[in-house]
Amino acid sequence: MWMRRALELAASGRGYVEPNPMVGCVIVRDGAIVGEGFHGRFGGPHAEVAALRSLADPALARGATAYVTLEPCCHTGKTPPCSDALIAAGVARVVVALQDPFPRVSGGGLAQLRAAGIAVEVGVLQNEAEQLSAAYLKRLRSGRPWVIAKWAMTLDGRIATKTGDSQWISGEVSRGEVHRLRGLVDGVVVGAGTVAADDPVLTARPPGPRTATRIVVAGNRLPSLDSRLIRTLDEAPLLIVTPSTISQAAIEPLAAAGAKILVCNTADPVDMIAELLDELGRRQMTRLLVEGGGGLLGSFLSAGEIDEIHAYVAPKAVGGSTARGPVEGLGFVRLIDSPQFELASVTQLDDDIRIIARRR
Repeated sequence: MWMRRALELAASGRGYVEPNPMVGCVIVRDGAIVGEGFHGRFGGPHAEVAALRSLADPALARGATAYVTLEPCCHTGKTPPCSDALIAAGVARVVVALQDPFPRVSGGGLAQLRAAGIAVEVGVLQNEAEQLSAAYLKRLRSGRPWVIAKWAMTLDGRIATKTGDSQWISGEVSRGEVHRLRGLVDGVVVGAGTVAADDPVLTARPPGPRTATRIVVAGNRLPSLDSRLIRTLDEAPLLIVTPSTISQAAIEPLAAAGAKILVCNTADPVDMIAELLDELGRRQMTRLLVEGGGGLLGSFLSAGEIDEIHAYVAPKAVGGSTARGPVEGLGFVRLIDSPQFELASVTQLDDDIRIIARRR
């Protein structure tokens, strides 16, 4: 019960704390919560310190139990060690959902607490904590951000009519949820075809806690200097990803306009995805939203780099053998070879249904 509350608190930091993990803490004494807190912003107090500060009387911590969703840090970063704060407060027991794999922690916080005579228990609601921290854990383990693939489609699986008409498949409430999601991620990715067809801005409206870098995987088709992406460079950064075959003369005007350019060492679409994700991981990006089109999503799928899917299904059917689906590319020959996903949630949004699934 107490750890579940700590997990609820931790989720309040989503979009504010990255690249740090979301963490929640509850302090319990005599069967009741006496203090609680969460990591609220990058560079701000960690969850344990926030919970200790919330106590009506600091003496309430002495002999109490602290429930923490992630192992307390034992190193000095932007803030002092949380393990020191718990020891100084006099807590008698610390219950931890998940050991932190971050190399400067990774069991060190637990060892420090035990050395101070504090009882430590690890693994309470660990699966739930891993789900909450999935993006953070992936970046630590692979050096790449968590990839969310998003699309809106009709009941018959089309993202546009056979003539390319796609505005709007999903309803206003669904589109509002997409804008909310954009405000929680570090990057929003589209392909060159989407830029040419829709001339998107790709910002969150209204703005969220994060300002995502707009990323265009361009191939040999580059955004126009008249595109809204270029005209709104003062609102959010723009990164254009190009293959090794692109000419310097072609990209110079975009760079001069203020766009950042990443020239990959390959022209293969799947290999370009791997190179892009490695670069974004080096930039400490934690979550990436891929909005399409179908060719780009197909490349992410072939690369094995879709971790989560947000599919918005509208109660419409357009038919047409040439009407496009959300994920294209080469695809898989055998069903058994395709990545498997688990259903995370199904939510009705006005007339639409949002399906969220995560990589198994």
